[in-house]
Amino acid sequence: MTHSGQQHPISLYLKIWGLLFVLSTCSYLVDYFHFAGYLRWSLIITFMLLKAGLIVAIFMHMAWERLAMVYAILVPPLCLLVLVGLMVSEADYIFLSRVLFFGQGITAPSP
Repeated sequence: MTHSGQQHPISLYLKIWGLLFVLSTCSYLVDYFHFAGYLRWSLIITFMLLKAGLIVAIFMHMAWERLAMVYAILVPPLCLLVLVGLMVSEADYIFLSRVLFFGQGITAPSP
């Protein structure tokens, strides 16, 4: 019984492993060089997303799947990210309205 699936060259996987190693090294260097603030977090998240994208595309074979399958797997997390973004913007509004309505913990003067 033969398998008629698509065969990928081992060199592709070795190149991706090497690229993942380089991205992990860059992520480590962000801490080594003591980057701080938004630059640090944006670099860490960028490297994390690049590594996750490579793993999903190559090792989970999503690069060779049908477009409908890719949409079925990628669209729900993207929708969740949009909803989280909406909740973050709503949280600032709720916090501001609570501060304006309830005050900032002002207590009555003691007699």
